[in-house]
Amino acid sequence: MPTDTLPRQLARTRRFALGTPTHPAVTADGTTVLFLRSRGGTDPLTCLWALDTTTGEERLIVDPATLGDLDGELPEAERIRRERARVAATGITAYSTDATGRLAAFALGGALWLADTTDGTVRAVPTATEVYDPRLDPSGRRIAYVGGGALRVVCVDGGDDRALAEPEAEEVTYGVAEHVATESMFRPRAHWWSPDGTALLVARVDNRPVQRLFLADPADPQRPPRVLRYPLAGTANADVSLWLLGLDADHTGKGSRTEVRWDRAAFEYVTAAGWDDHGPYAAVQSRDQRTLRTLAIEPDGSTRVLAEQRDEHWVELVPGLPLRTASGALVASADHGDTRHLTVDGKPVTPAGLQLGEVLGTEGEQVLFTALDDPTETHLWVYEPVGGIRKLSDGAGVHTGTRQGGTLVLTTRSEGFPGGRTTVLRDRLPALPLTSYAEQPVLTARPELLRLGPRELRAALFLPTGHRPEDGRLPVLLDPYGGPAMHKVTTGGRWWDLVSQWFADQGFAVLVIDGRGTPGRGPRWDKTIHGDKATPALEDQVEGLHEAARLRPGLLDLDRVGIRGWSYGGYLAALAVLRRPDVFHAAAAGAAPTDQRLYDTHWKERFLGHPDEHPERYDACSLLADAPNLRRPLLLVHGLADDNVLPVHALRLSSALLAAGRPHEVLPLSNTTHSPTDETVAENLLLHELAFLRRSFGLS
Repeated sequence: MPTDTLPRQLARTRRFALGTPTHPAVTADGTTVLFLRSRGGTDPLTCLWALDTTTGEERLIVDPATLGDLDGELPEAERIRRERARVAATGITAYSTDATGRLAAFALGGALWLADTTDGTVRAVPTATEVYDPRLDPSGRRIAYVGGGALRVVCVDGGDDRALAEPEAEEVTYGVAEHVATESMFRPRAHWWSPDGTALLVARVDNRPVQRLFLADPADPQRPPRVLRYPLAGTANADVSLWLLGLDADHTGKGSRTEVRWDRAAFEYVTAAGWDDHGPYAAVQSRDQRTLRTLAIEPDGSTRVLAEQRDEHWVELVPGLPLRTASGALVASADHGDTRHLTVDGKPVTPAGLQLGEVLGTEGEQVLFTALDDPTETHLWVYEPVGGIRKLSDGAGVHTGTRQGGTLVLTTRSEGFPGGRTTVLRDRLPALPLTSYAEQPVLTARPELLRLGPRELRAALFLPTGHRPEDGRLPVLLDPYGGPAMHKVTTGGRWWDLVSQWFADQGFAVLVIDGRGTPGRGPRWDKTIHGDKATPALEDQVEGLHEAARLRPGLLDLDRVGIRGWSYGGYLAALAVLRRPDVFHAAAAGAAPTDQRLYDTHWKERFLGHPDEHPERYDACSLLADAPNLRRPLLLVHGLADDNVLPVHALRLSSALLAAGRPHEVLPLSNTTHSPTDETVAENLLLHELAFLRRSFGLS
């Protein structure tokens, strides 16, 4: 057991992600489970492993350390992919397989590698360019990859490496997803094989219409600034089109090329795409996000509408959708009343009150998905036409999984296991755990789950270890996220529970509240923040605080209330001290989007509309005009390399505060993105926040 403190352990383990099995994939016959895992709880180098589901034996297939010098600079597209996916590890961070699972392709340092998962042989595949997002074709004969902005294919033996589509201009790419797709649409991919491996559906992204921004590193003035194509709210998006590319080479060496046709002016967002046994398909969304169409794509590039969803606020995108079953039944979602249902061929197949979370895949006519009947727990479910839905997980926690060939891989996060536990289940065979090398936390989180006020706000209360009622009132620290991207109050035992407990052990009563707009409670709850991302969220934090004090008389010192948060949570923290200084007495705001016009189109316009049509919404939700109201200690923290919430957010608010004569503190984090990964930064950031809060409350 490590003897260091939680901040140091969080930093060393990358929030307990290292040594944890991830990215499980089951071979078609169900006899093998592939997965990624590093060799230890502080080892960032991720290897490819296989589990024999009959014997329970784990085999190391690929150790990147044995493949030579891997210290080369990552391709820019790969660096951006890892940042968007919040990948903290190195080594093999993604892989693809053929339809059987016998072959696995992956990129390391821009080079292409192929592993045979049955005999463990690994070899480099020569390519004409550096490699990004390699994808094996289902037949296992070729690998598609992106190099130099072109979509290329190469045979698995390294022969016939050719470009199927090459960029016509510097800011054009084939096979690389645009910013809003990766950050806001759950679509990290931009090329998809046909089942027979003879063609691909590929996204062409023209970033020339997108505004150019420049991100410099003040700590390294000799380094040129990065040029970002970042679509600020109200500005032009990338021009995204879809193309069918065949491998049937003509006299020029190139294959057939057919543009997919739909009303791109009315539906400029490509939210999802794929190719199954029934052909290629895509989902497209209008700029105002109130209409979503699922399209079948014909060989000549024409399209027909399979389904259309409309909503007066916005159509919520569900990860993993759309899909089709083996018979061609369309798997989608629909909001009816206060329930987000799973639908098959347009018919809801889940009951009222069970909220669809994510669709994980289909096998035959079965659909694997996650859903919530209580926002504090997420369970794994399966739907089948005969028998309806069935829950595959049990017990408290956040559950997910994958299934194929009669083998289910179930991953559960629960208290005490922030990295999760993964179990392989087969009919009539003993359950097999995937070994985790993740460290055990140096402290134990002890949240008390509460329901607060008439809205039954889900909340978690953390008290100092060993606290007794006679110890007196405690200063309060609210530790929310509070926004639509995630909810923190679960039985999933995630790393953020440990952070809340650590702050509690420093002498605080820590209260985490999921208010309106956080996921898991249904469409009406989600959409109460339409047009106003500030007021409902802040009201719920205040209401939850006062209700917790009522339920626990004599425990919470309401004269010493602080609030901390990151990203939207950082925005909420700054909002709290600016607009409710009567309630909140100090705030530590990290990576806060303070000016709503400076975030991306798809995310921000979903909630506030187009800024040209609704400027008052953007003004009301931005913090700059509130600067003269600051009366309480405020710490602004921001990574200077953050290309998601740009550093300009913190700098503009700081400038407005300075212009208004309002003292505050700014902590810039050099060479740090939206998710700090440097061990020294990650550890000392928490210690700095603690010192700031202690100083603000006059604590020793």
